[in-house]
Amino acid sequence: MEFLVPLFEVIKCLGGPTSRYLNQHRKLEENVNDLRRKVNDLNIRKQDLELKKEAEIRCRKVVKKEVENWFETVRSTNVEMEKIEMKFRVVSYFSRARLGRFVCRKIEEVERIYQQGSFPEGVAVDGLPATGVTLTTTDLEGQMDVKEQICEYLRGDEVGMIGVCGMGGIGKTTIMKHINNQLLKENQFDAVIWLTVSREFNVLKLQDDLACALDHCLPKNKLEWPTVLMEILEKKRYVLILDDVWEKFALLDVGIPEPASHNGSKLVITSRSIEVCNSMGCKVFRVQPLSRVESLNLFLRQVGDDVLQDPTLKELVNLIVGECGGLPLAIVTIASSMKGVNDAFEWKNALNELRERVTSVKGSDTIIFEQLKFSYDRLKDSKIQNCFLYCSLYPEDYHFDKETLIENWIDEELIDELENRQAMHDRGHTVLNKLVNNCLLEKVMIDNVKEGVKMHDVVRDMVLSIKRGDHFMVKAGIELEDIPSEPKWKESLEKVSLMNNSISEIPLISPKCPNLSTLLLQNNLNLEKILGSFFEHMHGLKVLDLSHTGICYLPNSISNLTKLTALILRWCCQLRHLPSLAKLTTLRKLDLCRTDINAIPHGIEMLENLTYLNLYARGLKDLPMGIISRFSKLQVLKAWLNSKGEEAAKLSKLEIVLGAFHVLQDFEGYAKSLPSQGPTKYWLGVGSPKSGYFGNHPWFNNLEDAEVDKEVCFINCKIGNEDFVLLPKDIKTLTVEHCRNLKSLSNFSVFHEANELKTCAISWCEEIECVVDLSLSSCNSLQNIEILRLRSLLNLHELVRVEAVASTSHTPTPLGIFTSLQEFYLIGCSSIKKLFPIHLLLGFQHLEYIEVKHCKKLEKIIAEEDEENQNVDRRGSITTIVFPKLKTLHLIKLPELKSICSSRVRIPAESLKYLSIINCSKLRKIPFSIPLLKTGQPSPLSLEYGYVHPKTWWKLVEFDDPNAKDILSPLVLDYSSNEDEELA
Repeated sequence: MEFLVPLFEVIKCLGGPTSRYLNQHRKLEENVNDLRRKVNDLNIRKQDLELKKEAEIRCRKVVKKEVENWFETVRSTNVEMEKIEMKFRVVSYFSRARLGRFVCRKIEEVERIYQQGSFPEGVAVDGLPATGVTLTTTDLEGQMDVKEQICEYLRGDEVGMIGVCGMGGIGKTTIMKHINNQLLKENQFDAVIWLTVSREFNVLKLQDDLACALDHCLPKNKLEWPTVLMEILEKKRYVLILDDVWEKFALLDVGIPEPASHNGSKLVITSRSIEVCNSMGCKVFRVQPLSRVESLNLFLRQVGDDVLQDPTLKELVNLIVGECGGLPLAIVTIASSMKGVNDAFEWKNALNELRERVTSVKGSDTIIFEQLKFSYDRLKDSKIQNCFLYCSLYPEDYHFDKETLIENWIDEELIDELENRQAMHDRGHTVLNKLVNNCLLEKVMIDNVKEGVKMHDVVRDMVLSIKRGDHFMVKAGIELEDIPSEPKWKESLEKVSLMNNSISEIPLISPKCPNLSTLLLQNNLNLEKILGSFFEHMHGLKVLDLSHTGICYLPNSISNLTKLTALILRWCCQLRHLPSLAKLTTLRKLDLCRTDINAIPHGIEMLENLTYLNLYARGLKDLPMGIISRFSKLQVLKAWLNSKGEEAAKLSKLEIVLGAFHVLQDFEGYAKSLPSQGPTKYWLGVGSPKSGYFGNHPWFNNLEDAEVDKEVCFINCKIGNEDFVLLPKDIKTLTVEHCRNLKSLSNFSVFHEANELKTCAISWCEEIECVVDLSLSSCNSLQNIEILRLRSLLNLHELVRVEAVASTSHTPTPLGIFTSLQEFYLIGCSSIKKLFPIHLLLGFQHLEYIEVKHCKKLEKIIAEEDEENQNVDRRGSITTIVFPKLKTLHLIKLPELKSICSSRVRIPAESLKYLSIINCSKLRKIPFSIPLLKTGQPSPLSLEYGYVHPKTWWKLVEFDDPNAKDILSPLVLDYSSNEDEELA
């Protein structure tokens, strides 16, 4: 029995590990479920933090690096969880314990990550303060003396408050815009703040605008606002410009400290009233009308010098300039309306009309209104005039998005009905250009991104004077809390605009307005109730806009608006029910985007005149069979299509389709049913994002974007088992994300024929091994691709897979592939070792942008086939030039990168503008070549910025061209680790 003692001791020692082994084997399912719950909790915390992050970003704060790192850790955890799920489905009996041990460790890790995500001190820190906004403006004619005087006082300590006064249109705003821009260039103040006050002065709006300009979020308690603003401004040396002030107000009520010599801050107001400037204690500067010479110069700048060639016209021009009274706004608008007119009789007639208008009125405002109305009358086309008048319905200084404005004109039937909607938009742009060219509208930039238009406040006043009285009631953007009382709703009213206010309820009134055609109530965020029979006596109403309100339901009187042509309810997020639409048979536009309805409104099938239908609502995921096919006149459709895609495909007049399919087969049914001439614009989403439905996914914002152009987006779809996925033949953008089983893009039909594909983006498809498999498809369609984005493809090994041929070990990649490529991105692809084969690069003549980062195994950017095994004397080899148009090269966090290319390959650097090589410590040689001038000196580079890290690596790295390092080194900056992370 003695021999059993050692055995018992061994079993005793192994008891703990054996027990754990058996538990991990036996409780695998239980542990996996526990891990799932913890990962789900982790993702919920992530979603909460993302909301906080977005709120902080809106307040112009900077998200902490530790928070961004935490988000990246959660993303990696989700990727690992998917791997665990895959292994769990196929785990063998003998591997259960090993997987169980890994799951237990992962549970502990997820718990730790969850705790790390608490961030008790917040997710963001204050960003750098903005110094101001450079404003678009016109050239300044004359008035240089007053401009310089104002600037001198702003630079000195003698005066803290300046008032610039003069009649409307005399150039006060233009002068101050020039000064604003000059102060920004001089950079003597911490901030230069421009705010437009306007006639309807509202303290809360001014405070909110000021806080926005200071990049600060105000507290909920509005009583605290003056104190908060005061504290911020007292810490700055600033110039605050308040444009278009109509009445005296107390600075302290707003939260503006009175400028004093000790703080160096300045306040400038512009006003038509010298009394306002004096009452606020300003040093007053009066802007005088232009001299006769200055007026003539400004007039000729608009109309052209040719008119002076004819002596008769020269005399008439001088007389008309004299009638403008030296007012720049009048000169510019009248001159623009006469541009291109060479007939002396027409000039004489214009002079007579202008004289009659000016001599028959009194008062400076009335005079300039008549001068401006002269340009309005010369439009002659009543449709164009009405398009112009429509712009006055919006708040003062409102910036119009061009496409949205034209769409509104279409709703108002101000654009003639043409064969298709695009033709109507083209006509709208023609109208816009005419109004801008006649200086009745001005060009502006919206959010410094896209071009829009605005109406000068004096021009708007002129328009409202034309329609003043009983035709227009415009109270837009004045913080109105109550709707005008019933006696103010005259029977003769044609258009009413109460938009952008704080109205919370429409009470029990029933205005008798039989001629009212347009009612604009949008952007009253607190508007929740419309009581009683408000619409009962509005029989002529055609356009009703309640978008961006808190309305919960609509009164039944809506159902009797039989002349209604546009019902706009977009972003009424509380709206769950609509009364019957059966009688609204003239309706051409119905927009229910982002409402809370979950069923098709009653009677919608009767709306056979619809040309625009937006049914994208969270609760409306399916449409009744046959409903879409009833709308044969539809030009724009935005909705969840699903199995109704085939109906949509058969609508012959459809131009714009933006919609989604849950199931791939439904999408293919739509694609198969498309006629040869399908929609001219579309964005189609297939599947659903992992975190919910498309509504939570940033790409689904394309349903709000009129700029989309033939894009299909696959998210979380099973692609790869089918023979091929059918796509529209004219697709321009293909996006694929989180699609399992996808091995390469050759599974899509689009790669089997030449097409118009321009952009391709693939992300988080873990099984994809190559972008294109030439054994499955030809490369003809790839000739047109201009942008290729590859992100987090963990199993990607090569861009292009070439079928092996028996006689050779490799078949050269066809030279025609990727010949149009301009931008290439490779991010987070951890398996790929060699990026571009040399044969592929011979076609890359247009590539301008390369970004490669976070690819931990990548060793070579450009690899020659079998170069390791070739023992060839290359001293006489011909050098190959690649990427001849390269402007941007970013190589970031590539720890195994040893070579960009071989010594026989060069990248010309003369076009290079942006360069980043960061944390690529094994890279030993850089292949840039710099051409020589005729003098034998290296050509200068156009590099705008260059970042390298670490700098010690840069000093040791070799260059194939000895001139390159000497020229580049003074141009590149070293980045610290924190800055490096930010760039990466």
